[in-house]
Amino acid sequence: MRRILAVTTLSALALAATSCGGRQNTAATDAGGDVTCQVAQDTRIGIATGNATGVYFALGNAFAEQVNASGGKVRATAAETGASVQNIQQLVAGTYDVAFSLADTAADAVGGTGGFTAKQPVAALARIHTNYTQVIVRKAAGIKDVAGMKGKRISTGSPKSGTEVIANRVLTAAGLDPAKDVSAQKLDLTKTVDGIKDGTIDAFFWSGGLPTPGITDLLTTAKDQVEFLDITPLLPELRKINEVYQEGVVPAAVYQQAADVKTVVVPNFLLVRADLDPDVACVLTKTLFDRKAQLAQANAAAREITLETARRTSPVPVHRGAEKALDDLHAPQ
Repeated sequence: MRRILAVTTLSALALAATSCGGRQNTAATDAGGDVTCQVAQDTRIGIATGNATGVYFALGNAFAEQVNASGGKVRATAAETGASVQNIQQLVAGTYDVAFSLADTAADAVGGTGGFTAKQPVAALARIHTNYTQVIVRKAAGIKDVAGMKGKRISTGSPKSGTEVIANRVLTAAGLDPAKDVSAQKLDLTKTVDGIKDGTIDAFFWSGGLPTPGITDLLTTAKDQVEFLDITPLLPELRKINEVYQEGVVPAAVYQQAADVKTVVVPNFLLVRADLDPDVACVLTKTLFDRKAQLAQANAAAREITLETARRTSPVPVHRGAEKALDDLHAPQ
């Protein structure tokens, strides 16, 4: 009986690891030679996404479905993660083969700065959609700008996420010390939304595409209790850190608001290890563009994925397998 239970337990653990997108890949490394975009053997890859109610998760799962539906040798599984920083760390460690990341975090990775103590060997399949820094406060908290968050309970996002990176930079740009001046709650989006609803959180940062399902839920159920903050006055300070930060607008129609909201935006990249088999990288990149319509059905943010912007990933290099795919797709240089 003990032996049967042990075997059953090990089988369950193995299944759990596979279903979560953990260490399961058989993707080969780059052996040199020409890129054919033909994968000869069955290859399993894991995709690191983000919080369950965010755009990364929606698009990552849709991307995995389209890879699997393409009929080739590559099979994909997507997993919920803490997002950008954690994604890159686990990508390099080999836990995953593909990772969603904010451009500023990816730039930190290849430069060995920010949350990284050494240069990370990653490359991009493509630039994808844009993330909007969505800063929302409970009206009852009386917060009128980021400086007004001092002493308040602020959700800065999941630990090691791109949201946390941007949140800390925005707070610093407003003259606050994220470690001392606010009561930082490092929560995922689901728990953050719950905290706003029950009054245990005063405000939060979220970096995500449009629309983010979790934000839609909040603004549908608690619309009169919350409001967006315009953080663009802090943009000059943010651009001193990284010029990738730009001004953008959350259109009123996205969340059925009374007016557009100005904010800070940053693009997203789809990353792989620099030494990933280029034929696998080529297949994945072609799937991204060939199945764009299906991805957009999962989340409208996918409509931003274009051949015109695909190679704009500097300082992150485009993987040579992705270069081949983009050339075949006649992407502009």
